[in-house]
Amino acid sequence: MGKKKVKTKVVSQRELSGKGTEGRETGERIYDMWLETDLAGDARAGQFICIYPQDKSTLLPRPISICEADRENGRLRIVYRVAGKGTKEFSHYKAGDDIEILGCLGNGFPLEAAEGKRVIIMGGGIGIPPMLQLLKDLREEGKAEDVKVIAGYRNGQLFLKEDMEKYGDVYVATEDGSAGTKGNVMDVIAAEALQADVVMACGPMPMLRAIRSYSGEHGAKAYISLEERMACGVGACLGCVCRTKKEDAHSHVKNARICTDGPVFLAEDVDI
Repeated sequence: MGKKKVKTKVVSQRELSGKGTEGRETGERIYDMWLETDLAGDARAGQFICIYPQDKSTLLPRPISICEADRENGRLRIVYRVAGKGTKEFSHYKAGDDIEILGCLGNGFPLEAAEGKRVIIMGGGIGIPPMLQLLKDLREEGKAEDVKVIAGYRNGQLFLKEDMEKYGDVYVATEDGSAGTKGNVMDVIAAEALQADVVMACGPMPMLRAIRSYSGEHGAKAYISLEERMACGVGACLGCVCRTKKEDAHSHVKNARICTDGPVFLAEDVDI
């Protein structure tokens, strides 16, 4: 099924923000929303949807990754951080509200690449949500030799950790050392002596660059989602162009639009 603009209904929404470990305020405003939509039936891990703000002064839709797809009941879950005017509006939506979305967009992670391999899934910050559906799909496919998850957080607000633990081993890194390994996801690999044939990851650009270097040094295949760089999400604004090794068939330049050609790329194919 191709992308479609559809009306959908908010099933539920709750704020995940609050206090981290030891009762400290986290300063994060992260929300968890379920949407009722037929798009869930064909959703793939690593894809995203665009939500159209009701405030018409906000022209462009906001791309948000799919956290979980309840394909049987026709529901999509998104977990997002309030970062600007659009997402601030979304945070006020309540059960029963009607909104417009465009989806499902992007290529998703290649599940077939995990067959017979030791896989490490890595999520950093707001790049963690799409890792939940990826983990579920890899477990259901049952073709990977082993699957582990490394989740990197700013602090002790370990959103989605318990959800992911239902499907596999989860290792945690926090920048402030309040939980798990102090540092980032790469520090966990060293601390736990983890090894991978395939890495699938989403997170901030410094993390993805480190994973790209790791994959080159250790002969692992790394598939990275560059969704952090997206703006409109539909290929219109050209705000998410990245350099690639492969030449575009139409423009004959070595560029790709992350929202339409990705957001998932083989790390060795992109210049980040």
